[in-house]
Amino acid sequence: MTGSATPAAPSGPTTVLVIAKEPVPGRVKTRLTPPYTPQQAAGLAEAALYDTLQSVRAMPARRRVVVLDGRPGSWLPTGFEVRPQCAGGLDERLAAAFAGSTGPTVLIGMDTPQVTPQLLGPALDPGAWDDCDAWFGAADDGGFWALGLAAPDPRLLRGVPMSTDRTGAAQRARLTAAGLRVRELPPLRDVDTAADAAHVAAAAPDGRFAATLARLTEGTGR
Repeated sequence: MTGSATPAAPSGPTTVLVIAKEPVPGRVKTRLTPPYTPQQAAGLAEAALYDTLQSVRAMPARRRVVVLDGRPGSWLPTGFEVRPQCAGGLDERLAAAFAGSTGPTVLIGMDTPQVTPQLLGPALDPGAWDDCDAWFGAADDGGFWALGLAAPDPRLLRGVPMSTDRTGAAQRARLTAAGLRVRELPPLRDVDTAADAAHVAAAAPDGRFAATLARLTEGTGR
């Protein structure tokens, strides 16, 4: 017998959603330009998405779903379903992502390529939902990088002001106002600016994102 089969992804009780955008130049990571060109920024976005999905593939999950704005590419590994994002603001798109899921569900984005199975592990363990209704991972910029719901309810996201330095606080307040028991995940830093990219690459030096950034830095002398 020749060749080897791809190892099966581990199973678990929780669905993991990744909300993502096709890494097209000029449409992704626009705050990285300058100093990077739109093509370089798209390359960094693709690397971030690749690292994120590789980590999710190694996590114990019931289903793995990419909720995608755009078309799948070579960055998409096996074992993922793909659903299109709906129209509307980010709150509506996040709400729709949860509305399409049943049972315990955790949603993350593509802006934290430093995420690992260990970081998200507490929300994916068999006992993750014992005496817990929601998991929340704050982002350093005031947003959030992860949100888990034992019973997905899109009303918990609709109307939350997005892309502000109070988004995370507002979203968490929405959870507690609904009477949910919330547990915390470690805070992470999103990749928005060149300084963020350097920080995240240093935190995950072995990933494709760090390697891509290193090549760009060597090529430009930054």
